[in-house]
Amino acid sequence: MTTADTVLAPVGASGLLDRERTIATAGFNRWLVPPAALCIHLCIGMAYGFSVFWLPLSRAIGITAPKACPDMSLWQELFTTSCDWKVASLGWMYTLFFVLLGVSAAIWGGWLERVGPRKAGFVAALCWCGGLFLGAIGIYTHQLWLMWLGSGVIGGVGLGLGYISPVSTLVKWFPDRRGMATGMAIMGFGGGAMIGAPLANLLMNYFKSPSSVGVWETFVAMGVIYFVFMMIGAFRYRIPPTGWQPEGWTAPVKANAMISKNNVHLNNAHKTPQFWLIWWVLCLNVSAGIGVIGMASPMLQEIFAGKLIGLPDVGFNQLDAGQKAQIAAIAAGFAGLLSLFNIGGRFFWASLSDKIGRKNTYYTFFILGIVLYALAPTFAAMGSKLLFVLGFGIILSMYGGGFATVPAYLADMFGTQFVGAIHGRLLTAWSTAGIIGPVVVNYIREFQLAAGVPRDQLYNTTMYILCAMLVAGLICNYLIKPVDSKWHMSDADVAKLQAASASAAAAGPHGSYGIGFGGLDAKTALFWAFVGVPLAWGVWKTLESAVKIF
Repeated sequence: MTTADTVLAPVGASGLLDRERTIATAGFNRWLVPPAALCIHLCIGMAYGFSVFWLPLSRAIGITAPKACPDMSLWQELFTTSCDWKVASLGWMYTLFFVLLGVSAAIWGGWLERVGPRKAGFVAALCWCGGLFLGAIGIYTHQLWLMWLGSGVIGGVGLGLGYISPVSTLVKWFPDRRGMATGMAIMGFGGGAMIGAPLANLLMNYFKSPSSVGVWETFVAMGVIYFVFMMIGAFRYRIPPTGWQPEGWTAPVKANAMISKNNVHLNNAHKTPQFWLIWWVLCLNVSAGIGVIGMASPMLQEIFAGKLIGLPDVGFNQLDAGQKAQIAAIAAGFAGLLSLFNIGGRFFWASLSDKIGRKNTYYTFFILGIVLYALAPTFAAMGSKLLFVLGFGIILSMYGGGFATVPAYLADMFGTQFVGAIHGRLLTAWSTAGIIGPVVVNYIREFQLAAGVPRDQLYNTTMYILCAMLVAGLICNYLIKPVDSKWHMSDADVAKLQAASASAAAAGPHGSYGIGFGGLDAKTALFWAFVGVPLAWGVWKTLESAVKIF
């Protein structure tokens, strides 16, 4: 009889971080894996909330007001110690984050598959938290290049490794609920800013003094907190033994052409048209959403202006400084509310994809998105804050849902053997979208302003351009068909690969081996509470500011 012990017979000595040390044994509850992933994703998700540091850092020398040097070039700004940094220059950190995330995930995705999620999570923690520490030194010494290198480049590598570390593992633990499993983890990345941004505000207010705005100290404190959380997550990762499947579950007897039972090798996945079609599906969906995220606050302020504070006939340019500060605070609540939709969408749409299929889910994203973007100017012209906010909330839910659903889409197309590494390569679409989306929205806005377009109509043309991008994504999704059998690995190749892995001492029959049981037992409930309480606090803080919109 095959048992967990025979399947998991050790293959020699192994280090604490090695893959074989993470193989689950009898009695392990698979519901402990998603909160381990959340420990890491809730930390690295603070990348979305880094804009909370820009205004304080823009007066790091002047303290009460920026010490500006208007004629300073970006090159001089990298090294100056006598002038404050511009917000626009600090904003490049956002680009560094997401470009490095995609690049590092693509480069080291194959390595992650070999070494396992624990080592990848450990290295991600070193990079992300080490980047915060190095960034703190850059702020303390007022060297912008050092902050870019630390938080942006090294931290960006940590983002990439941390982001993909649980994907392959969760897909293998939940073959019966692939979308839901990846949705739970990737939900955490969207929620990281909801916890991190208010936490950063609390810490900056605590650390600020007559000689410091409190940012470098906040970087250090958050680096320590995040390191502890990420270590807990990394060391709680477990992988199932080869041949494991949930008790009582068998693969559906009814064949689904869009869910392959075969595997495609990492070295061949990018040679298939399916990889590039899904690449464009993700890129176009994300480009539209990320452009809106970057301009959410000014967009609400410029479109509704005085309507936000009970002055329906007052345009943005007629508001005084105090009134603009009022609507800026309300718009911050709008940005927070969009984050909440972003998070909820990651779980909702990914779970729904288990029922209706990945391709149909993306059809929904594109068709519903086209309708809502096209109607956005109408909602604005009507002066309906409720319809405008709700429309963009649904759009952002589909933006997050796209991220959460794509790992399951890849597993359906290419199998589970290399899904983490293939997902890593696909995330270069995110890096590309991180450039396309903001450029489209920002530059069209500047062009419209220069042409004298009223501020409440600045974004109309942009919405129609984003509709066209979603039409292109719809076409790409339509063209996705099952992978040609010539790319499938043979059973012998898969067996050989598994035999070479420390996770397969025996490639015997399938079974549960007493692993995966338990549901929400006491131990699991405590672990979920460990990540759920901070997330609930972040949701509460977000709703607290969002109610000001109405």
